[in-house]
Amino acid sequence: MANDSSDFARSMAIATSGLRAQAGRMRVISENIANADSTSQSAGGDPYRRKVPTFSSALDRTLDAQVVTLGKIRPDQSSFRVKYEPNNPAADASGNVKYPNVNSVVEMTDMRDAQRSYEANLNIISATRRMIQRTLDILKS
Repeated sequence: MANDSSDFARSMAIATSGLRAQAGRMRVISENIANADSTSQSAGGDPYRRKVPTFSSALDRTLDAQVVTLGKIRPDQSSFRVKYEPNNPAADASGNVKYPNVNSVVEMTDMRDAQRSYEANLNIISATRRMIQRTLDILKS
């Protein structure tokens, strides 16, 4: 029984690390979407640059298991979108305005992936809790 309860705790802790990582990923995606159409505050300046979250695995010594963590959030080095808008205050001397390198379709796809991963980890926690409850019910009777 001792190994079973530690396995349950380990499963829940690993799934919880997945929840935290996916929640952080969602925060970065929401930041990208929110800034998809923002421009620089100065004429000819660079606008918001898309951020890309990374994940890393780490050994949790107390659990003796690998958990996932949100790693570095890196700037996407792809080029900015450029539109000719001479009347825009953010336009450079030739009338071009730089827009963020955020593609809303890519962000929505990433968001769905993060949502599915989050739900999968949540289902692991729910299933583990049900298994613990059923085990306790059996032991009580």
